[in-house]
Amino acid sequence: MVFDPATLNRAARVLRAVSPELPADAALRRELAAQRALSGAAKQAVVRAVFAYFRWRSWLDARESEQRQLDAALTLQRRFETRPESFKPETLAARAVPVWLHEEMDVPAATLRLWQQEPPLWLRARPGTAAALARELGHCRAPADLPTLAQPWSALCYEGVTDLYRTEAFQRGAFEIQDLASQWVGHVCAARASETWWDACAGEGGKTLHLADLMENKGLLWASDRSLRRLETLRQRCARAGRFNVRTARWEGGERLPTRTRFDGVLVDAPCSGVGTWQRNPHARWTTQPEDVAELAQVQARLLRHAATAVKPGGRLVYAVCTLTRRETVGVADDFTATHPDFVPEVVLPGKPAGLVTLWPHEWRSNGMAVAAWRRR
Repeated sequence: MVFDPATLNRAARVLRAVSPELPADAALRRELAAQRALSGAAKQAVVRAVFAYFRWRSWLDARESEQRQLDAALTLQRRFETRPESFKPETLAARAVPVWLHEEMDVPAATLRLWQQEPPLWLRARPGTAAALARELGHCRAPADLPTLAQPWSALCYEGVTDLYRTEAFQRGAFEIQDLASQWVGHVCAARASETWWDACAGEGGKTLHLADLMENKGLLWASDRSLRRLETLRQRCARAGRFNVRTARWEGGERLPTRTRFDGVLVDAPCSGVGTWQRNPHARWTTQPEDVAELAQVQARLLRHAATAVKPGGRLVYAVCTLTRRETVGVADDFTATHPDFVPEVVLPGKPAGLVTLWPHEWRSNGMAVAAWRRR
């Protein structure tokens, strides 16, 4: 073996714990929570080993022990980082992703290559504080070549090994850990302090908090989700960040909305197959199935249709999914446009025509994301 045996043993325990009920990221959290004495660098090494295993799984010999497979995966990862040209595009297309994916989307070679790399860690500082936060945390750099939008970016890429959740800056709510593509969704919404917005599928509130920041902690922002546990986490995050313009309510996604309010803007960040997150979550490549895509496309269309009724005349509707399959992106957006003539497609990225825009992972070194926006007549 080439790599640290202790790291390989910890990573092997994670692999043995993974099941249909416990995905790799959850198994990792459980293992690392039990290893409180580990340094940030040691924890990061375990994460790196586990995710390397799932990136290179098709190259590994399943008859070998978990430790030997992890060692082989890390060796392949190192080879890819030093000699990426030794992996041909057609080989990556055949082995780095499941076969069914090519029927659902055309995968750019650059995205395939990015999915075999370790992901960057993106932060979102409170508005106007990115430079000061970078000095405080260290090991930060600002992203380059981002589009100019109505409200300025506050994104940073963190390249250190400190556990950011334990920093004083995080505890006082100075930043959120949020992928660059997710930050883009908030900028597409461009919510303002004088407006009323609804984050219809808020989850644990990453985009809700961004909207609250863009609204300067003013106006009114509703956040809903089907999970009460996620809504409780959202409320805790809002309290830590000092954002008090948020109201929460459970919504199952049906015709009966959580409030009778009519909104200046509604964001439907719908549940999806998550194909766009496969760099950050390589285990999902081997658990997501084509029938999931078909089922989720129906769910997305229903959520969008019901949430649209809450948009006031002149208001905006934003649809976002962190996936790249045709059925969940252009399929849903085009169907909505065709069946809702009172909603007019808008430009969501400068230089692009009105309508849905797909952000490929290799373009910003981020998750893949598809976003569409409409203005109600």
